[in-house]
Amino acid sequence: MSILDGILGQVSQNVDVANLASKVGLSPEHVEQAVQALAKFHPMDTDTAEGAASETGLPVEKLQEIIGHIGGEGSLGRFSQLMQEGGEGVLGQLGGLASGLFGTKS
Repeated sequence: MSILDGILGQVSQNVDVANLASKVGLSPEHVEQAVQALAKFHPMDTDTAEGAASETGLPVEKLQEIIGHIGGEGSLGRFSQLMQEGGEGVLGQLGGLASGLFGTKS
């Protein structure tokens, strides 16, 4: 189980990355990118789906579909909060892990 699956499970029942990917017709990797971008843009003063679309290159409609499957804006807000909690938060940890994997972390 991935970190994202654990957090998704806290905000919406029966939602995990693989299941969500099959429902919206995207790869699990695209769904992970989308969910992370949605969590990032949710607390910002901008349209969440449009911000995530500009970051990921995914269509706004797919991102809105993901928001619906997660449980709507309320669940997305809770998910975003969980992603941001605790120091750097999960988003920072995932970014640090990714940069370490690609050799950019010093």
